[in-house]
Amino acid sequence: MSNLHSDAFVFFGATGDLAYKKIFPSLHAMVKRGNLNVPVIGVANAGWNLDQLRARALDSIEKHGGVDHAAFEKLSGLLRYVDGGYEDPATFSAIRQALGAAEHPAHYLAIPPVLFGLVVEQLGKAGAANGARVIVEKPFGSDLASARELNRILLGTFNENSIFRIDHYLGKRPVNSMFYARFANSFLEPLLNRMHVEDVQITMAEDFGVQGRGAFYDQTGTIRDVVQNHLFQVLTNIAMEPPVRADGESVRDEKAKVLKAIEPLRAEDVVRGQFRGYRSEKGVAPDSKTETFAALRLRINSWRWQGVPFYIRAGKCLPVTCTEMMIRLRHPPDIFGGAGGIQPNHFRFRISPDVTIAHGIMVKAPDAALSGEPLELIAHDRDSANDMDAYERLLGDAMAGDAALFAREDYVEEAWRIVDPVLKAGTPVYEYEPGTWGPAEVHDRIAPTDGWNDPVLDVAPKSGAA
Repeated sequence: MSNLHSDAFVFFGATGDLAYKKIFPSLHAMVKRGNLNVPVIGVANAGWNLDQLRARALDSIEKHGGVDHAAFEKLSGLLRYVDGGYEDPATFSAIRQALGAAEHPAHYLAIPPVLFGLVVEQLGKAGAANGARVIVEKPFGSDLASARELNRILLGTFNENSIFRIDHYLGKRPVNSMFYARFANSFLEPLLNRMHVEDVQITMAEDFGVQGRGAFYDQTGTIRDVVQNHLFQVLTNIAMEPPVRADGESVRDEKAKVLKAIEPLRAEDVVRGQFRGYRSEKGVAPDSKTETFAALRLRINSWRWQGVPFYIRAGKCLPVTCTEMMIRLRHPPDIFGGAGGIQPNHFRFRISPDVTIAHGIMVKAPDAALSGEPLELIAHDRDSANDMDAYERLLGDAMAGDAALFAREDYVEEAWRIVDPVLKAGTPVYEYEPGTWGPAEVHDRIAPTDGWNDPVLDVAPKSGAA
């Protein structure tokens, strides 16, 4: 059924927080664009009825983007509701009945992972999995063993080509723009290899803390929360080989190859930190060893990248909120006897809060001497006000059977293989002051040759036109 469009959308957890914040607004946007015209069946164990679900949907859309009344009226007409426990076979019989003539539904599990196995098993027993797709929300396990167990459960009922593992980061247009820019520009791709690149840095900084999610975060930490999923996706976009075709499987093949070439992390390649005050957050253990900051050094043992260090840094309560990648090229030969002040060229991709592609070059300083100064040629992305939200894009792709922006079984397991050793090793957690770039130990142990590139916001850089 890979080429068939889903003829119904079933989402479990219809009364939950994810549905309220993301799913209803995305469904509304899909209807507004003319991309959704099939039954939408919400499932929950809340004692609700269809009118209550419609009221919840309206409130959600009003608070998250605004209501187009014609689109909402159409969405309201598509909505169905099934109330019941996930352990009760009658609930799944009711789902089968609500599907009517639909033969290829998409089942979205917007529920806690502990319930995945139960729901998947019940879908299979009710005959609601035949010809269907299943969309699974992250996390895809909490380590390699649990990821393998989750895959075993999913593959017990669905084929791999019918399983869509959502990592919403892949639905962000800037992440995919970086992939496009790399292979669509002939000046860039020839330089991205061990002959020209000194190091690669990826930074995901947040200037806020856990925002009331202490209980969740204390069971997760930075490496599980954003590194092995979101930031590995950024890494594979820049490190992968050109795919032989632009179809989803060819792209995912190349991304998986990157992870397969990465050695498992060693304790000496990781520094974990925790911002001062974290242990006072509600839901956080008073003796917590969970990291709110992590810096990693990775090695990709491939022909293209062998010997080039990749650095990843992510954390909370840092100086800014920004995600960007810096690719530093090797120092050119200095023919000016050290008087030129030559700095290495670089490429910089900023994913958020704005979208920027910058090329760092050296130009002669405005004086008589042969000395230089760095300058960035900066291209800002066009206004993205009308962009699709990541969830809208991903739900639409899943229903269309396009798997390019979803994590595959082998990719997920390889990502966990890389981080598993340090998650189990109990490496030290160093305290750092909120508003700083993590603990001081980072600069002693996990530091690029020319130091970390710290993203700067709200400062107009000296730049040339692009």
